[in-house]
Amino acid sequence: MSNETLMTETAATTNEGQAASDTTVQSATGAESQGQQQQAEGQPAAEGTADTGKTDEAKKPEGAPESYDFGETQLDTEVLTAFGEVAKELNLTQEVASKVLDKMTPVMQARQAAQLETARTEWAEQSKADKEFGGDKLQENLSFAKRAMDAYATNELKTLLNESGLGNHPEVIRFFVKAGKAISEDTVVTGAKGAGTESFNAKRLYPNSNMN
Repeated sequence: MSNETLMTETAATTNEGQAASDTTVQSATGAESQGQQQQAEGQPAAEGTADTGKTDEAKKPEGAPESYDFGETQLDTEVLTAFGEVAKELNLTQEVASKVLDKMTPVMQARQAAQLETARTEWAEQSKADKEFGGDKLQENLSFAKRAMDAYATNELKTLLNESGLGNHPEVIRFFVKAGKAISEDTVVTGAKGAGTESFNAKRLYPNSNMN
C-alpha cells in the first residue's frame, strides 16, 4: 500500500517541475552567454542575418532615363518635349511617364477637338454676318467662292479646309469669292454663238441648276 496522499503527489510533482525549470533556465543562460562571447571575439553573425545595405540598394527605384521614347503619338513635338522636361524634373521612369502620357493623350485630343469645333462655329457665324459677302447675298457669293475652288484648289487643299474648319473662316471665303468673281469677269462671249456659249458655261459651273 502506498503512503502517498494527494498532497504528497502534488508536492513531488511540483519539485520535479521546479527542477526541470531550473535546468531550462540554466541552458538558456549558457547559450546567451556563449553568443555574447562569440560576438565579443569578432566571430561572424549567425546565418539568416539580413544584409540591409544590399537589400536597400536593390530596392532603390529606377530614375528618369537620359531621354524618353514615347513611340508614335498624335501629339505634336512641342507638347511631347514639354512633357518630357516635366517628367525628367519629377524623375519619372520611362514606364511611369508613358503611362501618364497614355492617360493624358485622349483628354488632350478631346479638348483640342472641342476647341476646333467652337472655332469652326464662330467662323461660320462671322461669315454669315460679313458686310461684304454675307447677309442676303451669302448664297450668291458662296457660289462664286465654289467656282474659284473648283478651278484652282487641289484635292489636298479642299481636304485641309474641310478638316481644319478653315473653309468657314471669313478671310478664306472672302478670297475665294473675289477669285470666283474675277473668273466670271474674265469670261468673254464673242461671235454669233455667244448666247449658246454662255448657257453652256453656266451649265458647266452649275450642273444641278435648271438653266436651259
